[in-house]
Amino acid sequence: MKTTQTTSLHLPAIRQAVVMLNPLRLWRNPVMFLVEVGSLLTTLMALDALIRHTGEGLFASVIALWLWLTLLFANYAESLAEFQGKAQAETLRTTRSEVMARRITEDGSEEVPGASLRKGDLFLVLPGEFIPTDGEILEGVASIDESAITGESAPVIREAGGDRSGVTGGTRVLAGEIRVAVTSNPGETFLDRMIGLVEGAKRKKSPNEVALSILLIGLTLIFLVVVGTLPAFFSYAGLSTSPTVLIALLVCLIPTTIAGLLPAIGIAGIDRAFKANVIAKSGKAVEVAGDIDLLLLDKTGTITFGNRQAVQLLPAEGTSPEALARACALSSLKDATPEGKSILELSMVALSGSWQETPEVEPVPFTPETRMSGADTSEGSYRKGSEDAMEAYIGHPLPLDVKRVVSGIAESGGTPLVVSRNKEVLGVVHLKDVVKPGLPERFARLRKMGVSTVMVTGDNPLTARAIAREAGIDDFFAQARPEDKLALIKKEQDKGRLVAMSGDGTNDAPSLAQADVALAMNSGTQAAKEAGNMVDLDSDPTKIIEVVEIGKQLLITRGALTTFSVANDVAKYFAILPAMMVAHYPALQVLNVMKLTSPVSAVTSAIIFNALIIPALIPLALRGIRYRPVGAAALLRRNLLIYGLGGILLPFAGIKLIDMGLTFLHFT
Repeated sequence: MKTTQTTSLHLPAIRQAVVMLNPLRLWRNPVMFLVEVGSLLTTLMALDALIRHTGEGLFASVIALWLWLTLLFANYAESLAEFQGKAQAETLRTTRSEVMARRITEDGSEEVPGASLRKGDLFLVLPGEFIPTDGEILEGVASIDESAITGESAPVIREAGGDRSGVTGGTRVLAGEIRVAVTSNPGETFLDRMIGLVEGAKRKKSPNEVALSILLIGLTLIFLVVVGTLPAFFSYAGLSTSPTVLIALLVCLIPTTIAGLLPAIGIAGIDRAFKANVIAKSGKAVEVAGDIDLLLLDKTGTITFGNRQAVQLLPAEGTSPEALARACALSSLKDATPEGKSILELSMVALSGSWQETPEVEPVPFTPETRMSGADTSEGSYRKGSEDAMEAYIGHPLPLDVKRVVSGIAESGGTPLVVSRNKEVLGVVHLKDVVKPGLPERFARLRKMGVSTVMVTGDNPLTARAIAREAGIDDFFAQARPEDKLALIKKEQDKGRLVAMSGDGTNDAPSLAQADVALAMNSGTQAAKEAGNMVDLDSDPTKIIEVVEIGKQLLITRGALTTFSVANDVAKYFAILPAMMVAHYPALQVLNVMKLTSPVSAVTSAIIFNALIIPALIPLALRGIRYRPVGAAALLRRNLLIYGLGGILLPFAGIKLIDMGLTFLHFT
């Protein structure tokens, strides 16, 4: 999905930044509110100095100007991030249009505006028509164009009775006819909620952000007390100092850089998730994704492609390959599943033209109770199914040679299907589910992040172990039912771990609601989307891995810029404190390591640098610091080296350059 280019957002963001100077809005950011109070006081002192011609008018005016600019730059960072979200919301609004709906009534159907539909209403959609609102398919199957929502041009299949029964208002039916039940009232549809969620102005602070805000307030109070006591010490020593300098010192020492960028970092995290076609219902969901310890993944469709293919027919002792191939073909002749079609194709290849006349076939469909399928013909009854299901069907254990084949297939990661005719075992079909490419590398990245991965599957332990080994999964949970997955999440959470998972079905909803990070598929049921705290528009279960990396990137960006901001204060201390006291205490000249021209230029240079560093860091705050999967210790070393040491050295160079410029302009 395309977003509006940032370059077109600068002017409205600047206007919004000016509006945000309102103290009634700014008080929510105590650090910047204190800067505004200092700006007002400095402005009043500058006006007083200019009126009374005390000689400090120009200095106070310049300091006041740069203090106001500091506020504007900080507000601009937050405004720009918000307007990016609003631009995305506007893009979504353009996809919404008023369409007529064919509401089903007791007497047939009637044409009504789509906006008049209410939860529980039924409507019919024909080929070529737009779906008027969110709903669940009750009858039918359709090919649907969801490009207006997901940006993906390829149509998708939605059908009744499965986990891909949800439809979204604003999408269009290309082929097929569906009967849909409305699941959302006007203003509460998925598109409406998406628009609200991506608008940064509605973002609530996450717990991590609240904790960091409290830390910044604490640091601000400490420096406020320190600076507030300086006049008393100066008075005791028989000295005096300018209130303008004291305010400048306070603003330079308190963590203005991170306080100004903090809201933008959080909003940008949600923005990055949205660019990945993931709608996060809160900033907290994105951040928690960066802190998770355990990632639960389904096997089918997530780790593997899901459509198992028949790759080998293995006859039992005493059975000819042709007899097994014919049994497989007859048992799969009317099997419409992907596995059944695959077995039929392989069987026909094995028979290679020796196919005899097809008898009349009565299909026996697969059921969860029998766990096998097949067909009844005039030649006999053919069945294919799992090892334990077939043993229960034939009434005795499988032959030893067949058991060895079954175990070998399972250990290799395949799925064995035992084939019989009239309860006589003829052989085994080897079904293979292919692991998606690139997953072992991505799981290795997660491992370096400190995130453990667990595959949850209904397969037997041997098959699960082989797939987990091939995919690079840390652990697996075999023969799992939906309630087992919920129990596993609760068990791990009781150990103090944060758990993430993805899902799309109604039976996934309890687990999604329990998980700390729950990525629901847009194609899934309404229950799953309501239970999750994120929705993937692409309906890609592996997107959860990308979500984790986005969360990590957000946390790293915030931590790095906080380190940089605090380190900045050290350098500004060496700029202003000597300037304030060197005239009275020449011994403090040793602290003037920058060799700044004068106290006036030193204070002014520090204030200018303090203001300019905020817009300089806005692109980094919005883009985020590139995440690399390294351990916590290595990450700490990197932060301290680049953003800690860099945060100390850069102000020394920057303040010195500004001082040289002021000296050139004779502002000393």
